[in-house]
Amino acid sequence: MKKFAIAAATATALTLTMANAAFAAQPASQAPMMLAAGEMTKAKEETSDTWITTKVKADLVTEKGIPGTDIKVETNKGVVSLSSTTAITEAQKTTAVNIAKKIKGVKAVSADGLKAE
Repeated sequence: MKKFAIAAATATALTLTMANAAFAAQPASQAPMMLAAGEMTKAKEETSDTWITTKVKADLVTEKGIPGTDIKVETNKGVVSLSSTTAITEAQKTTAVNIAKKIKGVKAVSADGLKAE
Protein backbone atom coordinates (compact mmCIF):
# COMPACT_ATOMS: atom_id res chain seq x y z
CA MET A 1 0.00 0.00 0.00
CA LYS A 2 2.88 2.34 0.87
CA LYS A 3 4.52 1.64 -2.52
CA PHE A 4 1.26 2.58 -4.27
CA ALA A 5 1.07 5.92 -2.42
CA ILE A 6 4.69 6.73 -3.30
CA ALA A 7 4.06 5.82 -6.95
CA ALA A 8 0.91 7.99 -7.07
CA ALA A 9 2.71 10.96 -5.51
CA THR A 10 5.60 10.58 -7.99
CA ALA A 11 3.20 10.38 -10.93
CA THR A 12 1.37 13.49 -9.74
CA ALA A 13 4.62 15.43 -9.31
CA LEU A 14 5.81 14.44 -12.79
CA THR A 15 2.47 15.36 -14.33
CA LEU A 16 2.49 18.82 -12.73
CA THR A 17 6.09 19.40 -13.80
CA MET A 18 5.31 18.42 -17.37
CA ALA A 19 2.17 20.57 -17.39
CA ASN A 20 4.13 23.61 -16.19
CA ALA A 21 6.72 23.04 -18.91
CA ALA A 22 3.98 22.76 -21.54
CA PHE A 23 2.35 26.02 -20.45
CA ALA A 24 5.70 27.81 -20.27
CA ALA A 25 6.55 26.71 -23.81
CA GLN A 26 3.48 28.42 -25.26
CA PRO A 27 4.05 32.02 -26.40
CA ALA A 28 2.14 34.65 -24.48
CA SER A 29 -0.33 36.41 -26.74
CA GLN A 30 -2.29 39.57 -25.99
CA ALA A 31 -4.70 39.16 -28.88
CA PRO A 32 -7.31 37.19 -26.89
CA MET A 33 -7.20 39.78 -24.10
CA MET A 34 -7.60 42.63 -26.56
CA LEU A 35 -10.54 40.89 -28.15
CA ALA A 36 -12.09 40.29 -24.77
CA ALA A 37 -11.66 43.96 -23.84
CA GLY A 38 -13.40 45.00 -27.06
CA GLU A 39 -16.25 42.59 -26.40
CA MET A 40 -16.62 43.93 -22.86
CA THR A 41 -16.96 47.47 -24.17
CA LYS A 42 -19.62 46.36 -26.63
CA ALA A 43 -21.49 44.41 -23.96
CA LYS A 44 -21.30 47.34 -21.54
CA GLU A 45 -22.76 49.67 -24.18
CA GLU A 46 -25.57 47.24 -24.98
CA THR A 47 -26.31 46.75 -21.32
CA SER A 48 -26.34 50.48 -20.82
CA ASP A 49 -28.83 50.97 -23.67
CA THR A 50 -31.00 48.17 -22.30
CA TRP A 51 -30.84 49.67 -18.82
CA ILE A 52 -31.77 53.13 -20.15
CA THR A 53 -34.73 51.74 -22.10
CA THR A 54 -35.98 49.82 -19.06
CA LYS A 55 -35.58 52.79 -16.72
CA VAL A 56 -37.31 55.24 -19.09
CA LYS A 57 -40.18 52.81 -19.65
CA ALA A 58 -40.58 52.19 -15.90
CA ASP A 59 -40.60 55.91 -15.15
CA LEU A 60 -43.15 56.59 -17.91
CA VAL A 61 -45.46 53.83 -16.67
CA THR A 62 -45.34 55.08 -13.08
CA GLU A 63 -45.87 58.75 -13.97
CA LYS A 64 -49.47 59.86 -13.42
CA GLY A 65 -51.13 61.47 -16.41
CA ILE A 66 -48.84 59.77 -18.94
CA PRO A 67 -50.06 56.80 -21.01
CA GLY A 68 -46.74 55.01 -20.37
CA THR A 69 -47.99 51.67 -21.63
CA ASP A 70 -48.77 53.28 -25.01
CA ILE A 71 -45.31 54.83 -25.44
CA LYS A 72 -42.62 52.73 -27.12
CA VAL A 73 -39.05 53.38 -25.94
CA GLU A 74 -35.93 52.47 -27.92
CA THR A 75 -32.32 53.38 -27.08
CA ASN A 76 -29.31 53.32 -29.38
CA LYS A 77 -25.93 54.48 -28.03
CA GLY A 78 -27.62 56.63 -25.40
CA VAL A 79 -30.13 58.25 -27.77
CA VAL A 80 -33.71 57.56 -26.64
CA SER A 81 -36.50 57.46 -29.23
CA LEU A 82 -40.09 57.76 -28.04
CA SER A 83 -43.02 56.78 -30.23
CA SER A 84 -46.66 55.83 -29.94
CA THR A 85 -49.60 54.88 -32.07
CA THR A 86 -51.98 56.61 -29.64
CA ALA A 87 -52.27 60.38 -29.72
CA ILE A 88 -51.15 62.21 -26.59
CA THR A 89 -51.34 65.84 -25.55
CA GLU A 90 -48.48 68.26 -26.06
CA ALA A 91 -48.07 68.48 -22.26
CA GLN A 92 -47.79 64.67 -22.00
CA LYS A 93 -45.22 64.68 -24.80
CA THR A 94 -43.16 67.34 -23.00
CA THR A 95 -43.38 65.41 -19.72
CA ALA A 96 -42.31 62.17 -21.42
CA VAL A 97 -39.28 63.88 -22.98
CA ASN A 98 -38.31 65.45 -19.64
CA ILE A 99 -38.58 62.08 -17.88
CA ALA A 100 -36.29 60.47 -20.47
CA LYS A 101 -33.75 63.31 -20.28
CA LYS A 102 -33.36 62.85 -16.50
CA ILE A 103 -32.15 59.25 -16.82
CA LYS A 104 -28.42 58.75 -16.32
CA GLY A 105 -26.65 57.88 -19.58
CA VAL A 106 -29.20 59.52 -21.90
CA LYS A 107 -27.39 61.66 -24.48
CA ALA A 108 -30.42 62.86 -26.44
CA VAL A 109 -34.17 62.26 -26.73
CA SER A 110 -36.13 62.09 -29.97
CA ALA A 111 -39.90 62.39 -29.64
CA ASP A 112 -40.64 62.64 -33.36
CA GLY A 113 -42.62 59.39 -33.12
CA LEU A 114 -45.03 60.72 -30.48
CA LYS A 115 -48.32 61.83 -31.97
CA ALA A 116 -49.46 64.94 -30.15
CA GLU A 117 -53.05 66.17 -30.31
